[in-house]
Amino acid sequence: MKYDEILAERSHKKIYRDGDKVVKVFDSNYSTSDILNEALNHARVSETDLPIPEFLDVDKTEDGWAIVTQFIEGKTLAALMEENPSKKKSYLEKFIDLQMRVHSKRAPLLNKLKDKMNRKIEQSPLDATVRYELHTRLESAPKHNKVLHGDFTPGNIIVTPAGKWYVIDWAHATQGNAAADAARTYLRFCLADDKETADLYLELYCKKSDTARQYVQKWLPIVAASQLVKNKPAEKELLMSWANVVDYE
Repeated sequence: MKYDEILAERSHKKIYRDGDKVVKVFDSNYSTSDILNEALNHARVSETDLPIPEFLDVDKTEDGWAIVTQFIEGKTLAALMEENPSKKKSYLEKFIDLQMRVHSKRAPLLNKLKDKMNRKIEQSPLDATVRYELHTRLESAPKHNKVLHGDFTPGNIIVTPAGKWYVIDWAHATQGNAAADAARTYLRFCLADDKETADLYLELYCKKSDTARQYVQKWLPIVAASQLVKNKPAEKELLMSWANVVDYE
């Protein structure tokens, strides 16, 4: 099939613009159940009033399964932060406000974070003792049912020319504890080799949400273990060091 332009290319998938639509096409190596779950996540979150692209279709094309959503004209927040480094703090504050808005919503049919994290821990390359410690920590965490994006990063925020912010890519959405989502965001900044922004994000998030830093840090070994499952060599050393710490400091 032919599309207007390619917007991004990821492992086992390509994202195209087709007029006023975005078409995410998955290759044959991508799990069909994961594709349909992503479409279902988007549809379920669409039932809240969060600013996300309209869900339009899921279909089998000649190139593979495809998820079709509304195209949002604008730039990613990541691009804006790179273009305007002096505005980093103000961008992060608005970014956190939007993340907290996500956490204020409920979508009872989303998969539960704890179920997902337990599976990821078990699939990780960590030894049995560390896995046991992480399972125990996960089970002892307070049980919440907030909407979690699962990959809330500046690259997944589109800012329109009119200044409206949209959240895209709901593949990893679950319901659970907001601190886990914050820990994932912190981890993603660190993996991008931007510890300065990671620390500023965590400081602002904890202040705005009135959350103890230690409460978010308790989730860092768990989200590090879940990230290890992706088996990215460049990330392994950092993730192993975090996941092996019983009490992250």
